[in-house]
Amino acid sequence: MALKFFDKLSQNFTELLLNDKDDYDVIIEVKNEKTFTAHSNILKYRSTFFRKELENIIPNKNNTKTIIKPNISNEIFDIILKYIYGGIVNLENVETRIIFHLMLAANEFELKELSQKLETLLIETKASWLRTHFSLVYHNIFNEQNFKDLENFCNDIIVKYPSLIFDNSDFTSLPESALISLLKRDDLQIEEANIWEYTIKWGIARNSTLPINLEEWTHENFLILKTTLQQCLPYIRYFHIPGNDILDKVEPYKKILDKQLWKDLKQYFHIPGNDILDKVEPYKKILDKQLWKDLKQYFISPDRPTKSVILPPRSIQVSELPARSEEPFSTIISDEHAAEISSWIDRKNTTYPSTNYPYEFQLILRGSKDGFVTQTFWNMCHGHAGTVVIIKVKGTDEIIGGYNPLMWDNSTGGVYRETKDSFIFSLKNGNIQNSIISRVKEPKNALWYCNNVNQNSCGPNFGGGYLYMNSNQSNFTMDNKYVSYNNNRYEKTIRTSGEFSIIDYEVFKVNKRT
Repeated sequence: MALKFFDKLSQNFTELLLNDKDDYDVIIEVKNEKTFTAHSNILKYRSTFFRKELENIIPNKNNTKTIIKPNISNEIFDIILKYIYGGIVNLENVETRIIFHLMLAANEFELKELSQKLETLLIETKASWLRTHFSLVYHNIFNEQNFKDLENFCNDIIVKYPSLIFDNSDFTSLPESALISLLKRDDLQIEEANIWEYTIKWGIARNSTLPINLEEWTHENFLILKTTLQQCLPYIRYFHIPGNDILDKVEPYKKILDKQLWKDLKQYFHIPGNDILDKVEPYKKILDKQLWKDLKQYFISPDRPTKSVILPPRSIQVSELPARSEEPFSTIISDEHAAEISSWIDRKNTTYPSTNYPYEFQLILRGSKDGFVTQTFWNMCHGHAGTVVIIKVKGTDEIIGGYNPLMWDNSTGGVYRETKDSFIFSLKNGNIQNSIISRVKEPKNALWYCNNVNQNSCGPNFGGGYLYMNSNQSNFTMDNKYVSYNNNRYEKTIRTSGEFSIIDYEVFKVNKRT
């Protein structure tokens, strides 16, 4: 049994601070040159900041060390010292602004217990003040980078009211970590083209030597901007920027983008101009420069006027074939399955009716039609976002699969993709009595995109090995390599056994019906 007398201990140490003016060996000078006296042993054992600071200071002839902190106010340092000695912080009748700056000071002095307690207090009891002084709070917490709860509190406000930061006069002084944390958010309520413009504005403001007129920029100027924004650019959702804005807002800065990304962007917006890419672009140097410029513009934004003359299309007669009977959208799943998957995408507690669900399942590829070569998956699914992979297991009634809200990308060097909306599933079918949905638990490791070299053996991969299609024979039907096991990256196991073979598989792009 231990008897504890902390109150008396706190009182004695507080008296040592206030009354014993003879044995001190440290002087702390703060704002307005006010001085405080303290004892080095107490400071060192209570704060790693003071331990490091005192080790590097040479004492004067009286064996006293002086620390200068001109950025800390008298009032705040007085509270800090009383906490260090007595473990008590009296906030009665203390303004919220003082509490906020006290939290910053506690963090600076590496008093983690105090700074975290004050952070929680501000969020739980001073939320109105935090909103009123939003810019002050936001800039300071990201400069320190130790206030994750406050960061989340502020970001949850910004995604709904982005003008608080993006239209603020001091936006360009925002710390890089703060901007990146916003760019990562899937729920940021700004058009992607505007996000791009704000990011460019922020990067240019960081480099005062860049010419005001973009036409005067040199290769080195673009390189400077690219280097400044290298941590931000990966989080721009380029393929969700409208074609007009690609021309007006992105193309002028294309030199700061990865060459493959710009090539993929052109390809994405040229569709259905596939023949322009495949047959005309290789010979673009023999065309008039204005004509090639107008061709690119036409396929990205066909409603814009061009300087080149557009001749009328040729009149080609097409013999009509007899009408074909409408084929089902899938050879593996039914409308009931599609309705259930749709309800999971929308996080509904009840399943949509099979005759009225809000998504259209557009077939991208079917193994039995397009082949089971692994590279086919990456070639045909590249650039598509919001997709469902459906797998029919050989020798059982099982239908399993996964949903990827992100864009498949065949140009990565082998990376995990982060999303909180991915899930895998097993569908009710035959002897399978109930459907199972398993949502992602580790968003940072939701999906694995293998590198180019391994795409001849790797297919879609949920969770880096929780559910994936793989083949050492470069053919999905020739291996038992499709493993499903619980590695804690998804909520639950969707099948009891491990390896299995497939009969067929399909990939659908899931589009909201209009």
